[in-house]
Amino acid sequence: MKAVIAHGYGEPEVLGVVDIEKPQPKSDELLIKVKAASLNSGDVRLRALDGGDGLKGFVAKIIIRLLVGIRKPKRIPGSVLAGEVVEVGKDVTRFKVGDQVHAMAGFSFGAFAEYCALPDKRAIALKPTTASFAEASTLAFGGNTALYFLRKAGTSRGKKVLIYGSTGAVGTSAVQVAKYLGAEVVAVSGPEGMELSRELGASKVYNYKETPLTEIVGQFDVVFDAVGKVTKQQAAHLVAEGGEFITVDSLDVAKESSADLEELSKMYDEGTLVATIDKTFELDEIVEANRYVDSGRKKGSVVIKIS
Repeated sequence: MKAVIAHGYGEPEVLGVVDIEKPQPKSDELLIKVKAASLNSGDVRLRALDGGDGLKGFVAKIIIRLLVGIRKPKRIPGSVLAGEVVEVGKDVTRFKVGDQVHAMAGFSFGAFAEYCALPDKRAIALKPTTASFAEASTLAFGGNTALYFLRKAGTSRGKKVLIYGSTGAVGTSAVQVAKYLGAEVVAVSGPEGMELSRELGASKVYNYKETPLTEIVGQFDVVFDAVGKVTKQQAAHLVAEGGEFITVDSLDVAKESSADLEELSKMYDEGTLVATIDKTFELDEIVEANRYVDSGRKKGSVVIKIS
């Protein structure tokens, strides 16, 4: 089968597509024929060994090397996928051959390949019936993250929520999830993403290039930094008494949940969640796809189509 491998950590050129043996599922695994995979910020940070700045970033780089590989990643990259189950181990009870699923591979990785074997315990759910495989592959990363953080912050009907960075994979999902949970949503994006944020459900959108965070007026029950560029101190004037500031740039990591993927599928089929796809690349274009994500220009998700 064709699969992406990384020859080291660094620029997109460390990636290549090779022919390797198709995995054989263990007794507790299902084998998925991958139809599409989403290339997310987490994937490119892992490729570049970018753990962030300061002591936390230094520690993160050590942890990545210990978990993934000292000199280079030992596993096929890719953390989110959609495809069809073609084989199941004898102990798998949740899925059967022919099921169409979307999944978060976690530290199993392996999404950027024609086939991926995942343990049944991973976050896996039937994909939305109305979604294409490409659309389904975009829901899990941003949607799962948005559900986890917004619920943890107490987002509910009648609350006011500010989403900073509303056009990335997490941000586009966060606008929709906050609205789904009943909140009034205000968004902050670049000028190119303002219309998209409105279409997704934001009642007001600020252009951060014209209106710095310090000049935004209002008090919010939840301020969610969906890109990891705002500190608690910078957002303090926006957080109402008893409110919460949350950021993806924290030691807290969204838990990968099959139940949340099932809810995202339900939301999609009900029309309360849409997939936001910026560009689609073929597997052989994995270097170009990584360059595009590195550019910081993407709006929503980048999809890798796998024939």
